[in-house]
Amino acid sequence: MSPLFVTALLFGLTFSQTASLCAPSEYIIHVEKRECAYCLAINTTICAGFCMTRDSNGKKLLLKSALSQNVCTYKEMLYQTALIPGCPHHTIPYYSYPVAVSCKCGKCNTDYSDCVHEKVRTNYCTKPQK
Repeated sequence: MSPLFVTALLFGLTFSQTASLCAPSEYIIHVEKRECAYCLAINTTICAGFCMTRDSNGKKLLLKSALSQNVCTYKEMLYQTALIPGCPHHTIPYYSYPVAVSCKCGKCNTDYSDCVHEKVRTNYCTKPQK
């Protein structure tokens, strides 16, 4: 093998690993309940970033297992609970939310992830923040 080919191969293998920039990222969740007087802004971490995928243009030539479209998803997570202020006594004032500890590139699991990217902004408060 030529030295140029070996160098290109090593560069490609190295770059493909570093190009997957999937990591915990800071995110603010806005939480409110109809019965409660305030909206709560919660700082947490989510999995976000770029994962290498395979081009599906050759799908007639490749096996289905070779056509995986990976997403940045949770490897490890834990749940924390916050108290929403201004709730009446008959309302449960707690909200549990995920915190990404580590992330990986893999298939999206709809049991705990939203696998659809919507362009509609829904993460905002309609009540005063506390």
